[in-house]
Amino acid sequence: MPSYQARVFSPDGAVRTRRVEAADRQSVAAALGVAPQHVLAVQEIAGAADEDGRAGARGGSSKRFPLRLFSQELAVLLDAGIALLEALNTLREKEANAAVRRALDAVVATVEQGQPLSAAMRQQPQAFDELVCAIVAANERTGQLSTALAQHSQYLAWVENLRARLVAACVYPLMLLAVGGAVILFLLLFVLPRFAGILDGLNTDLPWASRVLIDFGQTGGQHPYAVLGGLALLAAGAVALWRNQAIRLRLQSSLWTLPGLGPRLRVLALARLYRSLAMLLASGVPALAGLRIVKDVVAAPWRPAVGAACARIERGERLSEALEAEDLATPVARRMVRVGERSGEVASMLERAAAFHDEEAVRLTELLTRAINPALMLVMGVVIGGIIVLMYLPIFQLAEQVQ
Repeated sequence: MPSYQARVFSPDGAVRTRRVEAADRQSVAAALGVAPQHVLAVQEIAGAADEDGRAGARGGSSKRFPLRLFSQELAVLLDAGIALLEALNTLREKEANAAVRRALDAVVATVEQGQPLSAAMRQQPQAFDELVCAIVAANERTGQLSTALAQHSQYLAWVENLRARLVAACVYPLMLLAVGGAVILFLLLFVLPRFAGILDGLNTDLPWASRVLIDFGQTGGQHPYAVLGGLALLAAGAVALWRNQAIRLRLQSSLWTLPGLGPRLRVLALARLYRSLAMLLASGVPALAGLRIVKDVVAAPWRPAVGAACARIERGERLSEALEAEDLATPVARRMVRVGERSGEVASMLERAAAFHDEEAVRLTELLTRAINPALMLVMGVVIGGIIVLMYLPIFQLAEQVQ
């Protein structure tokens, strides 16, 4: 999204220069949250994206806004009795990343103009998602902003911990595939061609499988760079396909249909839905608005179901009925939400349902560790052992003939 520098007539009568990201020049006023007639001049800033990239490289950190740290630190400062604007200036002064500092600069400038924090955060969509903006908007007038930000920080910590567990469970299988693939390439491109020269000098008939393997090894040994280049092209093609959003979503959706893995992924996705919705309901956001906000938080395969649940609530159905009708409620969550609707504690019941399903993350990592890892080791052992057996089978045959 392009960046613009605008001269704006502020309510106090001064003319200020502000920087903002917008789709086009006509959208600058809306992005700044001011009337179009108050925008005196607009100038596009060329190369803003390149400057951001260089700033991130110089800072040695990612351009991604540290939202969890921001929520945690702002909550601590507000709990200490520091005013909101002073707390924001404190966070800006300590920030070393140029891209993050620019986002905080824009937030501080908007708050200085008298706008609420939620409006300032909504003008920086690259840093603040709609979830945190809705939580801030619902709590900034009630005096519970620090508590809500602390809860949001805990929620992001839970999400990061869940992601870290899944990534850690996938590291060993990927390492096993990489090492096994390297061993197979070494056997095919280095060992087999030399072994084939020895067998050719024996002038003996080779078994059919050994002949096919040795011919393949000889061809690969004569053109090793072509083989490596072909593998590199396959890897590049796989990366290109993964970057295609439609194909990536289709591949991710296929994971939900796998036996054993799919049901556990579904429970984890629903636990994130319950925890996100619980935060919004606890902040005073209505159920319908909360579901619309968390629609982009849940996994892509479940977003149409969340949209359909919103339509059901619009028609007057209860939250528990809408979740159950769209297969968004586990047996535990369905009963807890019903109890919450009767007692008026839907938010706390959704939080308890999410906590009940947190154990599913441990079960999923155990599944990856106990089932997938041994299966990969078995496959690699069979492939590598088969290559070695087919290599030595002619020698065993020759030894029998000599005897």
